[in-house]
Amino acid sequence: MRARTLLAGAVAAVGAFSAVMVMPDANAAASTLGAAAQQSGRYFGTAIAAGRLGDATYTSIAGREFNMVTAENEMKPDALQPQRGRFNFSSGDQIYNWATQRGMKVRGHTLAWHAQQPDWMRNLGGSSLRQAMIEHINGVMAHYRGKLAAWDVVNEAFEENGSRRQSNLQSTGNDWIEVAFRTARAADPSVKLCYNDYNIENWSYGKTQGVYNLIRDFKSRGVPIDCVGLQTHFTGGSSLPGNFQQTLSSFAALGVDVTLTEVDVTNSSTSQYAGLTQACINVPRCIGITVWGVRDSDSWRASENPLLFDRSGNKKAAYTSVLNVLNGAGPGPSSPGPSGSPSTPGGANRIVGAQSGRCVDVPGASQNNGTRVQLYDCNGQANQAWTRTSGKQLTVYGSKCLDAAGSGNGSAVQIYSCNGQANQQWNVNANGTITGVQSGRCLDVWGTGNGQQVQLYDCGGQANQRFSLS
Repeated sequence: MRARTLLAGAVAAVGAFSAVMVMPDANAAASTLGAAAQQSGRYFGTAIAAGRLGDATYTSIAGREFNMVTAENEMKPDALQPQRGRFNFSSGDQIYNWATQRGMKVRGHTLAWHAQQPDWMRNLGGSSLRQAMIEHINGVMAHYRGKLAAWDVVNEAFEENGSRRQSNLQSTGNDWIEVAFRTARAADPSVKLCYNDYNIENWSYGKTQGVYNLIRDFKSRGVPIDCVGLQTHFTGGSSLPGNFQQTLSSFAALGVDVTLTEVDVTNSSTSQYAGLTQACINVPRCIGITVWGVRDSDSWRASENPLLFDRSGNKKAAYTSVLNVLNGAGPGPSSPGPSGSPSTPGGANRIVGAQSGRCVDVPGASQNNGTRVQLYDCNGQANQAWTRTSGKQLTVYGSKCLDAAGSGNGSAVQIYSCNGQANQQWNVNANGTITGVQSGRCLDVWGTGNGQQVQLYDCGGQANQRFSLS
């Protein structure tokens, strides 16, 4: 399917990963991967090939086990626009329709990539290629607007040392990735926008740092990016890095969701599959895992038997290890981005700014009425722990409510003793905004630094008005 160099186990591993195995309660255990992941607000998905949808064993397993689908090749540039200006969505739509008819969500993969470009695109350069990329993003996203959970907007744009890959897209200018994300957001405000790459699982690796610095820069400047995908193609003996969870947490701390997008493991190592799953479970903003294929025979690495089902469709030991980890996870909050679902009442959450990656915080852990809330580095303390009640309140310390001091633009947002009034009621919306029931205005911050105060302001859909409860 593609040519790439994956890190060998001796290079990728920096120590044994110590996954804390939590055994599920037998009375609560789900019997499929998707259902088990859903218990903690996550998904467990697979890559689907349109050409295999006529295989009854293949579709039976996929339809039963998974709740998210990625098209294996059918939504890549060469498949969707084989001739310039002439789009062909037939195979992509076949997968989309198959998935959604079964209640599954769909991730789009991928809009801008140096590989699997149609021949006509490969023959372009400079401003002509830049314009072709923009037109492709607009055309594809117009077709799928409002339908998908996420798009891998840009795929594999970095070298192993953390520098930019010297591709034809890179030759159009260093800002091409930013242009792709801004074009994608304008084309579909409702879908999560992701950067996706391989060999970024080891926190100390140069490529990981290169991608991290890109996302940090984008978040600091308000470039729209909602998630990062780690492909997680593990090869050889023990290639699960000992710092894998640190990598996931570090990306998440930037204010993006983290997803494992193309998982496969040489010989389906039970310890590696359990370890990567546990690492995701341990990071609240790791929202899902996708394995790259259904059975070993369906894999692009078929000779390595890297998936959770054997060639006959039987569950392997690695399947059971993953299911046990998923069932052992406690209820987890959702992380609503542009297309996420609002969090449900109950449980203490951080309120994390999408633009800043910082938490809504009560300064000095004050419990005084009228203390205005601010942004501050997330620290897990009680003054950053908010509980959403069934009465639409956001409470802190158990008895203080998030309170609007007025209803107009610029009104201060503070804490106050809970009184059940409308100025203490909040709608946590699917697009990531939090709006006052009384005012209809959004929680808003003007900056991204520590100490930036939170206020009400007319909703504009920008990142400084999007928050996640995590």
